Amino acid sequence: MNDRAIFTGCAGWSLGREYSAAFTAEGTHLQRYAARLNCVEINSSFYRPHRQQTYQHWADCVPPGFRFSVKVPKLITHVQRLQACDQALDEFLLQCSGLGERLGCLLVQLPPSLAFVEAVAEGFFISLRRRFPGLVVLEPRHESWTGAEALLMQYQIAQAAVDPSRISTDLTPRGWPGLKYWRLHGSPRIYYSPYDLQRLQRLAAELQAA
Repeated sequence: MNDRAIFTGCAGWSLGREYSAAFTAEGTHLQRYAARLNCVEINSSFYRPHRQQTYQHWADCVPPGFRFSVKVPKLITHVQRLQACDQALDEFLLQCSGLGERLGCLLVQLPPSLAFVEAVAEGFFISLRRRFPGLVVLEPRHESWTGAEALLMQYQIAQAAVDPSRISTDLTPRGWPGLKYWRLHGSPRIYYSPYDLQRLQRLAAELQAA
């Protein structure tokens, strides 16, 4: 991503009927979305693989400055739990390489049951960094990961700020400071409650200061 650039987007690009009028009427959903916002989080990659050609098609649908954040498959994070996952990493990275320069970062969301074990975390970060030098953001969901700060700095892994929060470090972006990443799902009711103007203004100030 560009130095100090601010990217704003959603998890997915489907356009609800109530928001459709805010977007241009022409093009696919992704093309219409990308005419208004400059990034998107691909969450479907967490559940199932996509062909390299599919990623390439998505990249071809958006402007040069648009970026995709791609969620690492649950096979790696939830099934194999960051261990013995070299083959799965190779397959995933080959697939999303179809995005080319429009690949903004990888999102590694961990299950709430996965505690921080330094040897396991470092082994995964080493394996990932051997294959992928780009931006990576981690969303841990077990409180023990509050002790991972030094390791995140060493391997240049950002930690997302998340709302509603699950652990005490969710309130602000942490880890490697080269990327600041917010995941906002609505609060107090997740996936439902809107953010009021005051909250959005505070967030805008945080983004400008990041």
